[in-house]
Amino acid sequence: MAIHPLIYLTFQCDAEPYQPLLMSHVKNIVLGILDNPQKFQHHVITYAAMTIMKVAYGKNTPTYATDPKVVQLKYLPWYGRDLKLHTGQLEWVKEQMQSNEDISPSFTRYMLENSQSYGLTETEMAFLAGVFFGAGSDMTSASIFTVLMAATCFPEEQAKVQAELDAVIGRHRVPTFADQGSLPCLQAFISEALRWRPVVSGGLAHRTTKDVIWENYCIPAGTTVLGNHWSISWDPDVYPEPHVFKPQRWIDEQGDLRDNLKFFVYSFGQRVCPAILLVLWAYKLTLDPTKPLEPDMVFMAGSMVNFLPCTFEFEKRISETDLRSMMQHYPGVV
Repeated sequence: MAIHPLIYLTFQCDAEPYQPLLMSHVKNIVLGILDNPQKFQHHVITYAAMTIMKVAYGKNTPTYATDPKVVQLKYLPWYGRDLKLHTGQLEWVKEQMQSNEDISPSFTRYMLENSQSYGLTETEMAFLAGVFFGAGSDMTSASIFTVLMAATCFPEEQAKVQAELDAVIGRHRVPTFADQGSLPCLQAFISEALRWRPVVSGGLAHRTTKDVIWENYCIPAGTTVLGNHWSISWDPDVYPEPHVFKPQRWIDEQGDLRDNLKFFVYSFGQRVCPAILLVLWAYKLTLDPTKPLEPDMVFMAGSMVNFLPCTFEFEKRISETDLRSMMQHYPGVV
């Protein structure tokens, strides 16, 4: 059973309850920048880990690094560590379910409650949840870094996004998920940033479950297939002048998002990451002029999760007093 159908079935009808979770954690990035902008990368990675940990397991542990069950495993070889780590998290969810506590919905809970439908062993469920957590946290943080790096590289486009934020939201209330449908410029900017520098440039491995006929080719069942994200994102037949950063390519003549141009990496429709939304609402981003940026070389390496190739400088668009007050009245961790 592939992980994608399980994720879709878990959240397709019940994604809205996770919105308060996302907004409650994202305020820590805004406050973290106020307190220690030099640790911006740490703030984003922590946000991603906390959010995905909650969705994957229903846990509020800040990161794997602070989970006592995880710290005890650091001296084991990788294969034993992964097995004990993933099965340990699965057992924790089982214990919570058996205690009849009112536990949060989660990917692992859904698999356990529907295990008969998919024919998965507990080991398989444990590793699926582990992959979900690892890939989800890494991809989330890398995507945030990519979009915000684009904002610093193309300040005129950042200004357009922030003009839209000011017109739709203003600077006297905090953005919410209810605003995302009114922010086509921001959504177009995010799509263009992730096309311009796809987070996983070489794609991820998939396996065919049956023979696939594509044009004059037969791809046998069991074949490992990779979709090259870089080549797809820079296809001039789909994206004319692919080397040009052009968010307008995603907007139609009426100023709405085009419905005939989709981005292939994320299949859940148009979404606005709350971290990107709040950071661009609260701060104007620029590059540190003393540290040159070479994004091409970094992205050729494949991933930027643990290495942000530049240093951001943050200029407050809202007074610190007002910003702290608005963040203080945001909901707590759910």
